[in-house]
Amino acid sequence: MSQELWLIGTHPVQTALERHPQRVLELRVVRGDPERRLSALLDTAKRAGIAIQRVDIQSLNKLAGADRHQGIAARFRPLPVLNDGDLPELLKRSDNPLLLILDQVQDPHNLGACLRVAAASGVDAVVVPKDRAAGLTPAVHRASAGTSLMVPLVQVTNLARCMEKLKASGVWIAGAAGEAEQTLYQHDYRGPFAFVLGAEGEGMRKLTREKCDHLIRIPMAAGVESLNVSVAAGVCLFEALRQRQ
Repeated sequence: MSQELWLIGTHPVQTALERHPQRVLELRVVRGDPERRLSALLDTAKRAGIAIQRVDIQSLNKLAGADRHQGIAARFRPLPVLNDGDLPELLKRSDNPLLLILDQVQDPHNLGACLRVAAASGVDAVVVPKDRAAGLTPAVHRASAGTSLMVPLVQVTNLARCMEKLKASGVWIAGAAGEAEQTLYQHDYRGPFAFVLGAEGEGMRKLTREKCDHLIRIPMAAGVESLNVSVAAGVCLFEALRQRQ
């Protein structure tokens, strides 16, 4: 991963300033109305001693690669990449861990949306394979609306082996599959649990599926075959949250 990246838009920048101000190297804000509208956020940056550059909108468009930057961007030193060895410590932080495992989700917008759902439902970590999967890119940070800086993303070398270790530590694992006999609503998610969702259009790989304790499906109206992975993640995780509350 690059030693620096640009966080684009209000929410990613605000989250970075609130949670990781020591990693924010500078802000760039468009002169004029955006600068006035973002005055509270800029005050936070000033109190943290972060340099602020005023630029024209064309300059920020070029930096962001689009005009959906909301007038602000932050140069950011990325968070450390977490791996298999970090999972035991992450599990210890919660008395009742809830995890989301994504099998080869390569679209950064889908990963960002999954991270946003994970943050909203209280997930302790999102686990992805190191290869053939999206990582924490600027597009992911933008799609997650900054929640990518809130939920730990763990990149593992071997997803099947990681799932075995999770089960050995007491985490039950359910994989979402359209052909499963049992529905999402026929299981108890109040203990340590992980949901597995597969890649867009392909679902889980065979070995990933075999490592699940059981398979569940989301009941849907006739004629609809599948949901976007982030929507499916939201349905599953919020059912777990409902039961846990």
